[in-house]
Amino acid sequence: MPHPHPFRIDRQVTLAVIVTIAIQAGGGLLWAGRASARIDDLQRRVEGQSEMSERLARLEEQVSATRLTLERVERRLETGEL
Repeated sequence: MPHPHPFRIDRQVTLAVIVTIAIQAGGGLLWAGRASARIDDLQRRVEGQSEMSERLARLEEQVSATRLTLERVERRLETGEL
């Protein structure tokens, strides 16, 4: 069984190929960093929207209660109780 040789770069791989691979790796890292920043921004926006949705739910309940009160007042006015 032949003994495996350690990793080595063939002489046909030029410096330009190595530089190109390094530049592409750097570009990939920059892209990943920007994507991470966009994700962080979106997470902050979602957190802010959850607070707004809670406030909206409370307002909807208040409007519903106000509508019921208004309907009771209108019924009393129609029947002459007030």
